[in-house]
Amino acid sequence: MRLAQREHRAALHAFRSAVETGDLQGLLDILAPDVVALSDGGGVKHALLRPIVGADKVARLLAVGWRKRDVERSVEPVQINGGPGLLIRVDGEIDGVPAVRVENGYVTGAYHVRNPEKLSGVEREIAVSR
Repeated sequence: MRLAQREHRAALHAFRSAVETGDLQGLLDILAPDVVALSDGGGVKHALLRPIVGADKVARLLAVGWRKRDVERSVEPVQINGGPGLLIRVDGEIDGVPAVRVENGYVTGAYHVRNPEKLSGVEREIAVSR
């Protein structure tokens, strides 16, 4: 495995662990200083009204959001549109999928899709034909 691939996987693993635990320092360690977080709730689910920029703001958003409700949550890695992401479940139901961009070992962007319309096909395999 190439060094770049190992760094990429290590960054995703660290990000996942920090998101799962709400570990503020762990998030600050893996987020790029100019990281950007976006979200899409489709007018149905709560989402950010504008992009959040900066490691401190994004880390606090993720850490506080994780601890916000007394519910059962789980996080698992997935491939979304050919790139890395996380599948987040709340009480067993899909709550959202943040697609993650990693550059030079740091998370530089996260686009969290919560819009149920866009998540309807996440768990089913779609056959591609030519």
